[in-house]
Amino acid sequence: MPRRRLPRLGDVTTLYDEVGGEPTFRRLVDLFYGQVEDDPVLRPLYDDEDLGPGGAARDRLALFLMQYWGGPTTYSDNRGHPRLRMRHAGWRIGARERDAWLSHMLTAVAALDIPEPTRMMLADYLQGAAHSLVNAPD
Repeated sequence: MPRRRLPRLGDVTTLYDEVGGEPTFRRLVDLFYGQVEDDPVLRPLYDDEDLGPGGAARDRLALFLMQYWGGPTTYSDNRGHPRLRMRHAGWRIGARERDAWLSHMLTAVAALDIPEPTRMMLADYLQGAAHSLVNAPD
């Protein structure tokens, strides 16, 4: 019996690749945290060493987003499963915190030089993630 040949798949392009990889995600995170540094709602949630350039919070968020969108698995290799709700359970996250986070993140996304459909996909994901992390009713 002759072997059946499966059709070859072309190169798969991830959103990570489409937007330019690590430099774009690092820029997104830097734009975001640049706004958080002056935000009266979000700034108190961060230690100085976490928030500054090259800080741990910036690195964790960049690595998480890169992995989520098809980049390297460095985040999970170093920290395990993301478990976003569990990792954020120590902070009170209500509508006020969610809205402040989203405002800064969506402003940062809008500042990226990426195609509009890709920008919309990224924004949709971030909105859903922000809503899922609310752990304190108003």
